[in-house]
Amino acid sequence: MCICAKYAVFIFSGGCCGSDEKSYTVGGWAWAWWLITDIQKITLEIMTLQPKCEDVETAEGVAITVTGVAQVKVMTDNELLGYACEQFLGKTVAEIKSVILQTLEGHLRSILGTLTVEQIYQDRDQFAKLVREVAAPDVGRMGIEILSFTIKDVYDKVDYLSSLGKSQTAAVQRDADIGVAEAERDAGIREAECKKEMMDVKFQADTRMADSKRELEMQKAAFNQEVNTKKAEAQLAYELQAAKEQQKIRLEEIEIEVVQRKKQITIEEKEILRTEKELIAIVKRPAEAEAYKMQQLAEAQKIKKVLTAQAEAEKIKRIGEAEAGSIEAVVYLTNTFRHRFICKHLFCTVQT
Repeated sequence: MCICAKYAVFIFSGGCCGSDEKSYTVGGWAWAWWLITDIQKITLEIMTLQPKCEDVETAEGVAITVTGVAQVKVMTDNELLGYACEQFLGKTVAEIKSVILQTLEGHLRSILGTLTVEQIYQDRDQFAKLVREVAAPDVGRMGIEILSFTIKDVYDKVDYLSSLGKSQTAAVQRDADIGVAEAERDAGIREAECKKEMMDVKFQADTRMADSKRELEMQKAAFNQEVNTKKAEAQLAYELQAAKEQQKIRLEEIEIEVVQRKKQITIEEKEILRTEKELIAIVKRPAEAEAYKMQQLAEAQKIKKVLTAQAEAEKIKRIGEAEAGSIEAVVYLTNTFRHRFICKHLFCTVQT
């Protein structure tokens, strides 16, 4: 068994049947026959290249040097991977980089000969895009994909770019001076307009301020008049209220005197009642008590006599009843004795 790394591809060829067919394994594993199957590897990692073209003449005949940075890698599509295997199988990463680098530098030189220095220097992104578009088909046929290509530096040995920069700087400085002059002119015009607008605004503000001051004075006068009126009304209302309060106080004092007089009368009435009750308790009640006592004694004497008579009558009745009972007992005993005597006499007669 053979295990393939994630950033590499294994190419298997040969076998027990002598087949020349190749198989590819990207980032996985596969079975291989020991000493029979041929196994080779190509890296899939991104390769960084730094193409450099020195003293290449442009369309204007100016020799310049251009350096760039390219990012490339082997494509994993089966057909394109086959192209890469045909071109680079058995080569080291350095050898692969060298082949691709020479291809990119050849295209870079050919494109530099069609452009001016200004086009190359001022629009580097467009120049790099053009290089990618021209070189992509060729490296694609090798199974290589250009991920990115950028221009790193552009310079020359005859100070053409420096002179170009100075001329552009002078032009920029000239345009700047013209712009400053125009700006100062416009600023002066605008300043005069602003001053005029400021004077107009100040006049309007002063007018509005005078109007506001006059309205304020009028409002103050009206306010003072209203305040004085309110003060007079308040004073009059205060005096009226004070009179009403004095009247209420006098009425309350009269009510208090009436209440006090009523209380005095009530106290006198209670004193009269107390005196009457005292006289009744001292004079009338003892006399009534004595009369009641005499009446009760008479009633008691009367009742005593009645009870005595009733007791005597009851005694006589009880004695009569007792005597009648004794007589009845004597008669009963006499009859009983007589009955027994007769019975005994008859019994004796019968026996004889």
